[in-house]
Amino acid sequence: MTKLSAFWGSVALLSALSTNAMAQDVTAETVVATVGETEITLGELIVARTQLPQQYQQLPDSLLFEGLLDQLIQQQLLADTVTEVPAVVTYLLRNERRTLLASDVMTDATPTEEDILNEYTERAASAPGTPEFRASHLLVETQEEAAAAKARVDAGEAFADVAREVSTGPTGPNGGDLGWFGLGAMVPEFENQITSLEVGGVSEPFETQFGWHVATLVEQRMQSFPSLAELRGTIAAELREATISARLEELTAAADITMPEEGAFDPAPINAIELLD
Repeated sequence: MTKLSAFWGSVALLSALSTNAMAQDVTAETVVATVGETEITLGELIVARTQLPQQYQQLPDSLLFEGLLDQLIQQQLLADTVTEVPAVVTYLLRNERRTLLASDVMTDATPTEEDILNEYTERAASAPGTPEFRASHLLVETQEEAAAAKARVDAGEAFADVAREVSTGPTGPNGGDLGWFGLGAMVPEFENQITSLEVGGVSEPFETQFGWHVATLVEQRMQSFPSLAELRGTIAAELREATISARLEELTAAADITMPEEGAFDPAPINAIELLD
């Protein structure tokens, strides 16, 4: 059959299938073509379509039907020439069947929206608050310079004004503002100073690897718990994994499984692809 005749045959078949669908519902077992005595069903076409790369998924149904049917027919023609199934195909089919059946069971482990919401609510209710800090600082080279800057702030000058004038750090031009940060974001010496201050308090001069600092705690807040939208994917995956793990533990406990004794098999032959010849 030429590609042109195959095309028109496919179009005619699609038209006939659509006409039949008006009279009666088609099923996955509806035969759309035969190659010798082998039937190709609508279910096989549906599965083939789901396996197409994303760029093909948007093509018109008529074009997909034609291409997929032509592909399955050609594959069947080639498959029919094989008189003895190669060992590698046998093992591939066994593994594929096992994988597909296991995947079908795991689909049942997908949590419901209610499961996700309940888990989120429980986590949000029990989550400890995480403090966040907004601070400003000024950075100078010596302890004496830091003490002099601190004295100016204590005398009533605005911290930001002093920082703009004397700070050698990159935040100096904006008054030393460091923005919001959480625990662990700053070097330990700096974090220790900030966490010991009250809002509005100014530290004594202290030294870090960068030089001498004077810091002030501008604001403090408790970090809000992430939203349901932010955590939905993570919670769904964790609930699904927990369900699968529990099911596997249950099945393992009930099954009669024989494992090889340690050292009974040399692991090297796992690479011996020639054994499949």
